[in-house]
Amino acid sequence: MKNNFLYEGKAKKILETEDPTVVKMVFKDDATAFDGKKKGVIGDKGEVNATISARIFQFLKHNGIENHFLEKTGPGEILARKLEIIPVEVVIRNFAAGSISRRLGLKEGLPFKPPVLEFFYKDDRLGDPMINEAHIQTMGWAKENEVARMKEIAYRVNDLLIDLFREVGIQLVDFKLEFGRAGEEILLGDEISPDTCRFWDLETGEKLDKDRFRQDLGGVEAAYQEILKRIGEPEK
Repeated sequence: MKNNFLYEGKAKKILETEDPTVVKMVFKDDATAFDGKKKGVIGDKGEVNATISARIFQFLKHNGIENHFLEKTGPGEILARKLEIIPVEVVIRNFAAGSISRRLGLKEGLPFKPPVLEFFYKDDRLGDPMINEAHIQTMGWAKENEVARMKEIAYRVNDLLIDLFREVGIQLVDFKLEFGRAGEEILLGDEISPDTCRFWDLETGEKLDKDRFRQDLGGVEAAYQEILKRIGEPEK
């Protein structure tokens, strides 16, 4: 494997491989919040997030959601299809928490029925600003049919993950998805983990995600490990 460096973000490094259509994703223990203003390290986060993402991507693929995941190859590493990333983050919110509570003055935990879908422009320098479909099309970030496909996939992923996590006693509060192009196909990419989702224990309401880091609640490593313990390892 070539393992030549392609890109490094806040949570992952992307390396090329001998196959030009495949990349290696190396998950880091580094943690950031508030657009990089807060930084730290969460023990074993890279390995835990890689394993959780592998488990969830396998589950989604088994349920008809095509995505970039190919296999988990080592500690904190997965192989994935190389995508032309669309610079638009799709957020699905089932309950009020985080930025939407601050923006709209909503009490944390307020249920959204139907769920709220939001778009954000993927640009750390600008703080990932909220955008709408007109922005996406006018700026050429994605075509109308691609946006429709992203929304369709996001709502289906939400339905599937609500059921998956409810079965293990976890409330799926909200989550972020990223997409990319593989030729003409729109595929789900990036990661799905406690870094990109909010998880609350169904019985106690305990937070089991990166909010423990953001809000200095302590027990961050244990919370991430708890998510992995409940959903289990990916298939070999």
